[in-house]
Amino acid sequence: MSERVVFEGRLLKITTEKKRLPNGHISSLEIVQHPGAVLIVPFITKAKIILLKQYRPVISKYIYELPAGTKEKNESPSVCAKRETVEEIGYYPRRITKLGEIVPVPGYSTERITIYKAEDLIKKEKANQPDEIIESMVVTRSEVRSLFRQGLIIDAKTICAFAMCRWL
Repeated sequence: MSERVVFEGRLLKITTEKKRLPNGHISSLEIVQHPGAVLIVPFITKAKIILLKQYRPVISKYIYELPAGTKEKNESPSVCAKRETVEEIGYYPRRITKLGEIVPVPGYSTERITIYKAEDLIKKEKANQPDEIIESMVVTRSEVRSLFRQGLIIDAKTICAFAMCRWL
């Protein structure tokens, strides 16, 4: 019906919009427009994956999560997944399999995250990204489950990916 741009940044655009709902009610929405993202479950072997310990400045803490990243303009999810795997862990996946897609916050954002399983990894040069503090580690399913039970894996997209590949 009507849309107004409230903020436009490098990554996100925030709009306000009036929309007619299926029941006829007109609702005022605040919407975070997001280009979409990917998350990768990188398997070193069938029994071991690479997990990240990453500092997240927005919440001022380190958290355990899987490699992920935002799609660039006109980039397909699969190309983004391969790029992010090299950038974040220094491996190129020769084989990726789509596990599914999630909408992490459908109440206010258009973001969709495509989740991939990456296998047959080839060692590459890891990208130097000064705005990201990342430590990677190889872990087993039992170690993932232990971290989760301890409340150390709190990233929603990572929890969804582990559920999709039956690691939780």
